[in-house]
Amino acid sequence: MRLGTVKFYNPNEGVGSITPSNGGREVSVFARGVIDPIKPNNIVQFDIEFTQSGIEAIKVMVLSA
Repeated sequence: MRLGTVKFYNPNEGVGSITPSNGGREVSVFARGVIDPIKPNNIVQFDIEFTQSGIEAIKVMVLSA
């Protein structure tokens, strides 16, 4: 599992971005990969999945609001 901060998330469109704590590249997040409701600036724990369109965050869980 990795740690990061939600940069933005649009619940209406079900799309957003997470900035990893280790300073790596931003990771896309989609509603299908979210376990807990997320919003900007949440500290989250997540796994990554390699897809045809790039790297995607999955199993996203909020650790801190």
